[in-house]
Amino acid sequence: MNMSSIKRFSARDTNVLPSHFYNIKADLPTLPKPPLHPETRQPLNPQDLEPVFSKGFIAHEGSMERFVPIPDAVQEIFALYRPTPLIYATGLKKALGTPAHIFYKYEGAGPMGSHKSNTALMQAYLAARENIETLVTETGAGQWGSALAHAGALFGVKVKVFMVRVSYRQKPGRRILMEMFGASVEESPSPKTQSGARFYDQNPDHPGSLGIAISEALELAVKSPATRYSLGSVLDAVLMHQTVIGQEADLQMAAQGAEPDVVIGCVGGGSNFGGIAFPFVRKRLKEGRSIRFIAVEPEACPSLTQGELRYDHGDTAGLTPLLYMHTLGMDFVPAPIHAGGLRYHGMAPLVSHLASLGIIEPRVYPQEHIFEAGHLFFKAEGILPAPESSHAVAAAIDEALKAKNEGREKVILFNLSGHGLLDLNAYARNGNGSRNA
Repeated sequence: MNMSSIKRFSARDTNVLPSHFYNIKADLPTLPKPPLHPETRQPLNPQDLEPVFSKGFIAHEGSMERFVPIPDAVQEIFALYRPTPLIYATGLKKALGTPAHIFYKYEGAGPMGSHKSNTALMQAYLAARENIETLVTETGAGQWGSALAHAGALFGVKVKVFMVRVSYRQKPGRRILMEMFGASVEESPSPKTQSGARFYDQNPDHPGSLGIAISEALELAVKSPATRYSLGSVLDAVLMHQTVIGQEADLQMAAQGAEPDVVIGCVGGGSNFGGIAFPFVRKRLKEGRSIRFIAVEPEACPSLTQGELRYDHGDTAGLTPLLYMHTLGMDFVPAPIHAGGLRYHGMAPLVSHLASLGIIEPRVYPQEHIFEAGHLFFKAEGILPAPESSHAVAAAIDEALKAKNEGREKVILFNLSGHGLLDLNAYARNGNGSRNA
């Protein structure tokens, strides 16, 4: 057999696979305010971040290049699961009786069932290239922690995860996945760091928050020269890594002769929303396309809709740089909702900036509403969305029903950022997502 004709990567359509990340900062009319040093409160210099992050990640964070190359080693792994499917929601359209055309980008088809692998693989690669032994991080619902554990195993980097206690106990499946890849997982707040002990000593059953878990991870990172911190959302570089989602969706929709009228994503820190939306925001900024963007957050943690746009720390102990973002305050501890990946007090500076420019429309939903939407989507499409993703599902349903009332053939695109197969207990506790169940 002649093997020379076999594609290098996989049998997938690699023509859709991006070779570069898209950096929206190159196309913004104005830039967000810069991060500040936590002690001097002066604009941060790249070298200030070297005790915390890999140098490669710092370079990505500060880049102003419009397109940043994806290394071959990362592209090869991307090509094992990318491009992820763009699906026309025939079942949901029929269930709603809407003239709207509904597309969803299904990131649940990737490793660990969520979009988080897109930046985890890049960050683990950068760490391995610099001989960093351990990456330490935090995780809420566990999608990010499990993605980094997988990426670390692939690139030979150890991973330590502080998992928010409420999610640690609600979602043991995610902890098991992390440990199967060799990662060590701690409930947060823990008694093993000064940042965690402050809360643990007061209440060993403290539900925790992403802000506390970040403080614990950062504390370990700065104490060891062979350890660096890794973050799954919020920062510019992370959102840039996720733009493979929107770039693929753009090409996949064009192949079907479609372009979205509205792009929707859930938001906690902003990474999956930025991933699906930013390449389309470029079309609005540079080509004048009239595309709307809806960012959906939980009622229990409404940073975009109720937070202040100001400088704040990304963690509870005040170890991180000050970021100019929509924030509920570094001490905010959200209710223990099941959408653990959205329980963060702040919003990505880039998402916050686009909201302040009026480009993004924030929207908020209560937990019971999103579980109903997730259940309806499951019955119509056969895919159970994660509670986080169900926020985007709920907005897509509302937009489709609005199109029905208006008699319009609106084109809707949303990011189904992860599956809910490890969230069945959450659906059970919420009446299977149906008030009539």
